[in-house]
Amino acid sequence: MRIRVFLTATIIFLLSTHSNGQAELEEEQLGAWYMYFFNTQFNNSQFGIQGDYQFRFWDFGSDLEQVLLRTGFTYRPKDADILFTLGYANITTGAFGESDNTVNESRIYQEAMFPSKIGNRVLLNHRLRYEQRWVEGQDIRTRYRYNLFVNVPFNGLKLEKGVMYAAFYNEIFINGQTDIGDGRSVEIFDRNRTYLGLGYGLRKNMRVQLGWMRQTTANWAKNQAQFSVHHRF
Repeated sequence: MRIRVFLTATIIFLLSTHSNGQAELEEEQLGAWYMYFFNTQFNNSQFGIQGDYQFRFWDFGSDLEQVLLRTGFTYRPKDADILFTLGYANITTGAFGESDNTVNESRIYQEAMFPSKIGNRVLLNHRLRYEQRWVEGQDIRTRYRYNLFVNVPFNGLKLEKGVMYAAFYNEIFINGQTDIGDGRSVEIFDRNRTYLGLGYGLRKNMRVQLGWMRQTTANWAKNQAQFSVHHRF
C-alpha cells in the first residue's frame, strides 16, 4: 500500500514539473549567441537596408535556443542624423534540454536610431523599437524596446580599421499587452539585457566583438557569451 502511494505521488510530481516536455532551465549554464549584423546605403539615395542573423544556444552550440532572421529597409532624412527602419523578422525558439519542440514567431518592427557623444571618445547610439508579434499559439501582441549602446575607442576616435574599443549596451523590453490568449498572461516587464565586450576593426567596413551578456526576464536570468560581426557594405 505504501509503495503504491509513493509511486502515485511520484508520477503526479513528475507530470506536474515536466508536463510541457521541457527540462528546467539551468540559469548557471553559460550560453552562446553567434551574430552577424549588416547594413548598406543605396547609391545616391536616402534609402538602404540593414539586418541581422543570430544563432542562439542555451549552451555553446548543441542546444538551440533561437534562430533569428531579421531584415529591414532604412531611411535617413536629409540634414538629420537619425535612421528609421521598417522590417520583418522570423524567429524559431527551441525548448531547453533534450526536447526538439520549437515555437515560430513572425514579427514586424519599426525603429529609430540616433547617435550622440560624450566628449570625443564616448560614442553613444540610442535605439527605439516598436514590434508587432505573431507568436505561434498566442494572440497578436506588441512590445516596446529601448537600447543604449556605448562604444569607447582606445586607440582612435572612430570605430575604424585597427581600432580596439570597449562596447556596452543595455536594452529594456516592455510588453504592450499582458493577455496572450486562452486565459494566459505575461508581465508588463518582459526582459532586460546588459552587455560588456571588446571590439576590433578588422577592415574599414567590418568589426568584430566578443563579450558577455546577462539577460534577465520576468521568470529567469542567464549569462550568454556573444560573438558578433558588424559589416557595412
